[in-house]
Amino acid sequence: MESLNRTALDLVDEAIDFADELNLVVHASEGDATVLDFGVEVPGGLEAGQLLAEIQTAGLSSVHTRLDEVAGAPLTYVDLSTDHPAMALLAGQKAGWELSVEGFEALGSGPARALVAEEDEYARIGYEDDFDFAVLALECTELPTDAAVEQVADMAGVGESNVFLPAFRTGSVTGSVIAAARAAETAVFRLSELGYDPLQILSVNGTAPVAPVGGDEQTAIARTTDALAYGAQVHLVVEADSPRFEDVPSTAHEEYGTPLAAVFEDVDWDFYEIPESVFGPAQVTIDVVGGPTHVYGDTHEDVLAESFEL
Repeated sequence: MESLNRTALDLVDEAIDFADELNLVVHASEGDATVLDFGVEVPGGLEAGQLLAEIQTAGLSSVHTRLDEVAGAPLTYVDLSTDHPAMALLAGQKAGWELSVEGFEALGSGPARALVAEEDEYARIGYEDDFDFAVLALECTELPTDAAVEQVADMAGVGESNVFLPAFRTGSVTGSVIAAARAAETAVFRLSELGYDPLQILSVNGTAPVAPVGGDEQTAIARTTDALAYGAQVHLVVEADSPRFEDVPSTAHEEYGTPLAAVFEDVDWDFYEIPESVFGPAQVTIDVVGGPTHVYGDTHEDVLAESFEL
């Protein structure tokens, strides 16, 4: 398959060309890297979030918004579909790069991770990228520092001027859209972690509500996680059956039915203390080609309404 960073770069160029229309701000670092503010010092937007989700998945997904309801209240939903789940969602969209340098903290997603290829997913997929440019989306509360840019360039093995860093806060319109666009990824990631071969997942379509933007990052994190755990629905088509399918939805965790802000507070927001099952989608349908169709989990609009303060 073509380099994920190359195809993502085409979309980054589109974002730069239409920065004004997307309400983005483009900055250059000291080392001439390109930093795109998708929602750190600017509010972000629906269109910006959709494009950034496509950048994270290297153009291997279709991302759209629509209007639906939560507890009778009209809300925006994000739909993401792909016929390349392993590449688009695990090699691309997954937020697997923890960037920490000189006080700057960020969670990185996107195809630059495939240039490093140290996460388990790349061995399972059998993919490692080789390209002269790196595209890494950063979830952070401040724009990337020069030291952060330098570290990304060093780890990705590219020149600083060839680094492109779209950045956004969780507590932004873009952040809420990006979180909702992860519905499909949460199901594919859960299956992979449960031992299912991600290359046997043929297609996936996910949807989730866009959480109201939180007034602080902790509220935003809790609401966007609730949007997936209690509102996301995912349909997958797979090659082989498995007894582990029932463990994919978020109903598999013990705290199910509680807005996750309380769960996170109980562990002092240390996400390593949270079981991975919390981060699954609310409901999944899994079609086995030539076999059964499984349906597990359910959405809970009452919990969403409480979390979203509707």
